[in-house]
Amino acid sequence: MPLILIASVLSVGLMAAVILIAREIASAKTGLPLNADWIEDLSVERYRPMMRLLDDGDLEFLRAEAGASSRSLARLRAQRSRIFLEYLGYLRGDFRRVCTAIKFLMLQSSVDRPDLAALLIRSQATFALVSALMGMRVLLFRWGICGADASVLVRTFDAMRLELRTLSPAFSGAAA
Repeated sequence: MPLILIASVLSVGLMAAVILIAREIASAKTGLPLNADWIEDLSVERYRPMMRLLDDGDLEFLRAEAGASSRSLARLRAQRSRIFLEYLGYLRGDFRRVCTAIKFLMLQSSVDRPDLAALLIRSQATFALVSALMGMRVLLFRWGICGADASVLVRTFDAMRLELRTLSPAFSGAAA
């Protein structure tokens, strides 16, 4: 019986991940403020706090301190999960806008870039998959099962952000 339950949960989780990935790749309903100021303002620094929100190290430290109850730790996990999900929403939006801007610039270019198209598709798939997995990891963190690392998401966003800066006419002569 437990084996059937585990298989069912994994199947539902896998289907949810596939649906989220397809939705993430297909959705491009974001405004495109393609200008030098917008591109200049894009920074991974905005997402640095996100990197530690689901870190088990802080909770282990608090657990070792006198007076830390399981209830207060659960409340802290819930707060951090909510904040992380807000950051994740902003990161998804920024990533989507960067990818849309790259697509726009590719369409306007007189030079075909199959290498860039492949990178874009690969980055979008990676971002969507890791983003879906992070959603599941947030649930596990909230229940106190494990932590999570958002560095792959931030690195994928940063790579596409830098690619956009090299493609943008406003930055074509400037270093990223």
